[in-house]
Amino acid sequence: MAVTTETPDVEVSGLSFGYGRHGHRITDVSLSVRATEVCCLLGPNGAGKTTLLRCLLGLLKPESGTVRITGRDIGTLAPRELARSVAYVPQSTSSPFPFTALDIAVMGRTPHLGLLEAPGAADRRSALAQLDRLGIARLADRSFAALSGGERQLVLLARALVQQAAILILDEPTAALDYGNEVRTLHVVAELAREGHAVIMTTHQPSHALTYSNRAVLMRDGVVIADGHPDDVVTGESLSDLYGVPVHVTGVTLPPGYDRREMRTCVPIPAPWSDPQPEPRARPRTIPRPE
Repeated sequence: MAVTTETPDVEVSGLSFGYGRHGHRITDVSLSVRATEVCCLLGPNGAGKTTLLRCLLGLLKPESGTVRITGRDIGTLAPRELARSVAYVPQSTSSPFPFTALDIAVMGRTPHLGLLEAPGAADRRSALAQLDRLGIARLADRSFAALSGGERQLVLLARALVQQAAILILDEPTAALDYGNEVRTLHVVAELAREGHAVIMTTHQPSHALTYSNRAVLMRDGVVIADGHPDDVVTGESLSDLYGVPVHVTGVTLPPGYDRREMRTCVPIPAPWSDPQPEPRARPRTIPRPE
């Protein structure tokens, strides 16, 4: 589903919120995220990333400042109306009820149904299509409670896609995924932005911002300290300062045949060897696959 808007999809101005005297807080946060952008929020634990997302979802009422969704103050939007514009994928969740993965995905259609209307065959087909898009159609009839953390995360992303909202807010969407599903999920996120969605996601992997986003926001102690294109914002110097450990950002040349010939990634700088001349490593052993 392509989405176009003339105004910024999400506009935050002077936002401040605190949990109490000794709780985390965000202070005077301003940012604007438009359609076709993937905006990565980076920062250490306690930086205020999740608190900011909860303000964007209307779950927390700011002490000051405004949040506008497609030009309208979030406080003026009814919950159903907001759900038609914004879809959310939390870090993790569980269900005490015997829902299947397909049942959970179909719940994304709720904002588009009447008050007493039950999902129909078309809604289930839409949900199954999104499960298939994420490579987990095989899980459709499995109990959601019995799935692994990573599988549940993918089902929740499918639910958000079924919601057909213009704005996607993702709180560490790849945290529980294996490497293959992590890459597949980020490919889908990039596709959604190209289709016209606005995506805001938190991550603890700066390489995600360098590879899959066109916008990076660095947060520390509840304050935005940098906001811009990842090539300008996500540097070895900024990451080392942000996380308090030495980090190096480097270019990687891709094999022929790719649209991009070079991409950037980051690696931690290891501590110096205690032995300046470590013993040679043993050659890796290949274990044959059983016939």
